[in-house]
Amino acid sequence: MNVKPNTGNAKPVENLLSQVVRTKDMPWQKMRFPGCEMKTLLFDPKSGLATMLMRMEPGAVLPDHEHVLIEQTYVLEGSLADKEGPDAGIEVGPGEFVWRPAGSRHVAWSPKGGMFIAMFQIPNKFFEKDGRVVDASGKEWDPAWSHLLPA
Repeated sequence: MNVKPNTGNAKPVENLLSQVVRTKDMPWQKMRFPGCEMKTLLFDPKSGLATMLMRMEPGAVLPDHEHVLIEQTYVLEGSLADKEGPDAGIEVGPGEFVWRPAGSRHVAWSPKGGMFIAMFQIPNKFFEKDGRVVDASGKEWDPAWSHLLPA
């Protein structure tokens, strides 16, 4: 199932007025990863910039992916964990912030379930078992986003 962020009400970034997003009035969108949902708070298709409110059920997993540019996550509820090496792992909880540098790659999961604000400069690359590299919606990454990378 491909999921496209609900950006129908998005306004162009050129609009210089403050943009209010009433998150409580927005429906949760199921992602293609079981137990993961999101609400798109900001999306600029010209740059790939995105801010998402994400919710994960206990044990839900975001599979093998790379942060193409810096990714930032603030944990509102629950926890978010990853394993960055054979013996190293981190888990962040409510009120904690984690950022990952460009090029970092990992699998993330939520042991307790959780809600997070995630900020991306460009969509992540997800590495499929069949060798394809796609974005979170399942679109082939290179044709959709590579043109936005700095030269």
